[in-house]
Amino acid sequence: MVKMFDYNRISKTKKIHLFSILSFALILSIIIFISNLSSSHSVVFVSKTSSHQPLKSTFAQRPLISKKKETNHEAYIIKEEQEVEDHVNLVPPFNLTKEQRISWFKKKLPEFSILKSTRLSRQFNSRVNKFLISRSCKVQFFMTWISPASSFGRREFFALETLFKSHPKGCLIILSSTLDSPRGVRILRLLTQLGYKVAAVTPELSFLFNNTPVEFWFDDLKNGKKDPGEIPLAQNLSNLIRLAVLYKYGGVYLDTDFIILKDFLRLRNSIGAQSVSANGKWTRLNNAVLIFDKNHPLLYKFMEEFALSFDGNKWGQNGPYLVSRVVERLMTSTEKNQFNFTVLPPISFYPVDWIRIPGFFMKFNTRTHSRWIEAKLLQLSGETYGVHLWNRQSSSMKIEQGSIIWRLISDHCLLCKDIYSS
Repeated sequence: MVKMFDYNRISKTKKIHLFSILSFALILSIIIFISNLSSSHSVVFVSKTSSHQPLKSTFAQRPLISKKKETNHEAYIIKEEQEVEDHVNLVPPFNLTKEQRISWFKKKLPEFSILKSTRLSRQFNSRVNKFLISRSCKVQFFMTWISPASSFGRREFFALETLFKSHPKGCLIILSSTLDSPRGVRILRLLTQLGYKVAAVTPELSFLFNNTPVEFWFDDLKNGKKDPGEIPLAQNLSNLIRLAVLYKYGGVYLDTDFIILKDFLRLRNSIGAQSVSANGKWTRLNNAVLIFDKNHPLLYKFMEEFALSFDGNKWGQNGPYLVSRVVERLMTSTEKNQFNFTVLPPISFYPVDWIRIPGFFMKFNTRTHSRWIEAKLLQLSGETYGVHLWNRQSSSMKIEQGSIIWRLISDHCLLCKDIYSS
């Protein structure tokens, strides 16, 4: 608390000691000195300001001597804020008609950075080829991340840890413009410093979709001739990107909500069943993991179906339901012997249904529950390649210490930091 002085009263005081005057002058000088010192170093405090603060007030008082450095920092903050805004903008307003949604989409098109071709995105093919060839990859994995880099958290990082624990000589490319950034480099550095081969690369969608069945669908989308639907466009683009990248390069596609338990070296041209009937026949497939050779005809069929039956208003229509429809038709067609692929049982990648996944995150201190955990872990150690965490249902759940998920991550992680606080 600063003490206030009444100068008029002081001036009227006849009996004043010289010592008091000198003391006051000394105190005033100290206050001015501290004030100037604090002002000259305000950049130290401003640099820690949250990126959500107004940019104008954040950078107005920065000294010119660090103009280049601070300008780069400012651009980085603007980019991060734009990432969040882009992600939000990809979701149309609720309750619009088809015509209203198309009109909204046309107006918003210039804001959708993922649809744009940039200097960095145009290097996509050369960067991917250089990475895969120079690393001598034993297995090549692909993931997509269309969300902001700031939302790539511990849960997603565990997927990377367990992947490389099982595939130390594998390579992973994350198709993401948001992780292809300084923040993304910092996130992945924990693995690259240990020698693991992982990189984020900004995708060029026009290249990925060129000479495929979805080329004209994508052109119509960019020209505002397609209804994006109520489902977030990012989700449907991810469904499509995974098909295209495997068709162009071959390898393994994985969602970022998997815990990998063992290597995939023996798997080839495979897709996993999510559920089966009482007689053992699959009832639904899932596209959260796909393992296919380059130019595989089934991937081509999937993309054909995407372009012909796209509906952005039905969840799963362009993802799990799509691959299920295509494979079901092939099973009854004369073409089925031409495609050469395997449908793996649910135990391979979907050993727990999305409805029951919460039980894998919880630890109950009862003897019966403990026996169930041990039995389930024994089962998973035999036939399961990876466990899908169904983030749509489980992302808000804590990984309780002693739970199945905690045990799996503990046994298959590399850095193993903060597991049960995730």
